[in-house]
Amino acid sequence: MRWILVAFSTLLLFGASVRLFLKDGTFHVVSEYKVLSDRVRFYSLERSDWEEIPLELVDLAKTKGTVDAQAKDVAAEKKAEAEEEAAEKAMRKEIREVPKEAGLYYLVDGQPMKALKQAELKIVTDKKRQILKVLTPIPILAGKSHLEIDGLKSAFVVNEERPEFYFRLASEERFGLVRCVAAPKGTGRIVERWEIVPVVKEVVVQHEEVQIFRKQVGEGLYKVWPMEPLTTGEYAWIEFTEGKGNTQVWDFSFPSKK
Repeated sequence: MRWILVAFSTLLLFGASVRLFLKDGTFHVVSEYKVLSDRVRFYSLERSDWEEIPLELVDLAKTKGTVDAQAKDVAAEKKAEAEEEAAEKAMRKEIREVPKEAGLYYLVDGQPMKALKQAELKIVTDKKRQILKVLTPIPILAGKSHLEIDGLKSAFVVNEERPEFYFRLASEERFGLVRCVAAPKGTGRIVERWEIVPVVKEVVVQHEEVQIFRKQVGEGLYKVWPMEPLTTGEYAWIEFTEGKGNTQVWDFSFPSKK
């Protein structure tokens, strides 16, 4: 009867209740049970007392199967809890490594966190393609224009299809990931297209947004990454206030895997 005693020990170990099945299809809900020669002794949770029943009436195989299944469930739950705790510990360690300065930081396993340099921007108007270097704040010009970064490719390259970043905001503003497109005549990369509404000077913005996951992990601090794998191209993280034309940009390149 060794295997019966093992089942009994399992119940004591996990403090679980179990169904002690009888051959007639009924069962007792018990916290402990033990085989004693020709009978089974058990503690009934329904009546809060010890009872005994003839061994020949008990379906020991079905009862043991239930005990084993419970033990596996408990073990799986403990494993999941341990994995979750380990993941949370690793996340806390990551967060401690994020610099306190506002900005965007690239996360690569096993490597120090890398800060992306904020891009230098310029406004290019459609009228005679007038170019204005962008300072702070960005000049609000009536008509259509676009926000552009010099050069066809970013100097900052990432190789993961779903790269992870930490975004520490200077203030509570909106942010997102956009795909850049080549500017006419190869002058640079367009981040956004703007149309300035006359009189009210409100900026209507168009950009090719990439869907992202964002997880807030602190005050003004977010862990962010794309929902879908990136395709080859130029990208930029942007921080902005809707309708104000105060976009800040951190650009990167995802090269071809060929």
